[in-house]
Amino acid sequence: MAQEVRGVIAPGKNEPVRVETIVVPDPGPQEAVVRVQACGVCHTDLHYKQGGINDEFPFLLGHEAAGIVESVGEGVTDVAPGDFVVLNWRAVCGACRACLRGRPWYCFDTHNARQRMTLTDGTELSPALGIGAFAEKTLVAAGQCTKVDPAVSPAVAGLLGCGVMAGIGAAINTGDVGRGDSVAVIGCGGVGDAAVAGARLAGAAKVIAVDIDDRKLETARAMGATHTVNSKDHDPVAAIRDLTGGFGADVVIEAVGRPETYRQAFYARDLAGTVVLVGVPTPEMKLELPLLDVFGRGGALKSSWYGDCLPSRDFPMLIDLHLQGRLPLDKFVSETIRLDEVEQAFERMHRGDVLRSVVVF
Repeated sequence: MAQEVRGVIAPGKNEPVRVETIVVPDPGPQEAVVRVQACGVCHTDLHYKQGGINDEFPFLLGHEAAGIVESVGEGVTDVAPGDFVVLNWRAVCGACRACLRGRPWYCFDTHNARQRMTLTDGTELSPALGIGAFAEKTLVAAGQCTKVDPAVSPAVAGLLGCGVMAGIGAAINTGDVGRGDSVAVIGCGGVGDAAVAGARLAGAAKVIAVDIDDRKLETARAMGATHTVNSKDHDPVAAIRDLTGGFGADVVIEAVGRPETYRQAFYARDLAGTVVLVGVPTPEMKLELPLLDVFGRGGALKSSWYGDCLPSRDFPMLIDLHLQGRLPLDKFVSETIRLDEVEQAFERMHRGDVLRSVVVF
């Protein structure tokens, strides 16, 4: 039987979000209903609200979430009612060419729940990234549920659902940071700070954080940065080179998503070094680089989508490392808020006042 719960919707482009009654249907085949315990306020949710993703309003926002599986549909075997799970927005298919080649993190046919949640008048909602977790309960594809150790705080666990995983994965998966490497991270928001933490976790000897905000640089130090550079005051390319013996960093992670900062990343890497783009650009942005420089410097220019993560592999591992005291995921939680405080959380995020606000149910 369908259930009515409270949820946060974005009714139209740039309109304030509001709490509405949401109708959650019973799970169909390969679907699950999850009772949400916590959900982070991510910049992607703000993009949805601003119409920057698509115009399929109204949106049911929220996607960085953790909770308890309440019920499952026919054919679900990987999770069961009562399981504590982190939700992910890439449920791999297992059958596409990427999956069959043993690279499921590149899956070309990820899937979401087939049914739609609605308002009480029947208006269909578009769930953010196929999740829609600013709600007391949500309907997802069962493959979007990843079991993790229930000893972890839901407010911490849910952050792996998007931004924190994107940053950590950019370092350990895409960038393949190794012991003794030098790493520079340009842009120290939530994703950039996660990349800093990931680089330290992987054994980098030197982690250089670059930003224009001293507050963010201080936070990056708390996440494991060994050096910081305020690029308002210093040329970041020259500073990174100075800190690496004149050579440049082995891995440079660009967590801003702008042509200017990407060029900085390109020229701040060592010969045969790696650039990882994890910052999300907008459609109109263009990049121009001398082709001879691309040829002459060698190495790799990579993009990192969701940190090239495989949730079934990465989420439990990172939660275990956190519980062992080796990964400070709790430092990403700036504040916990109520469901009706999401609009104000967007404002604080836009001002750079918080790393992550987390809705706790």
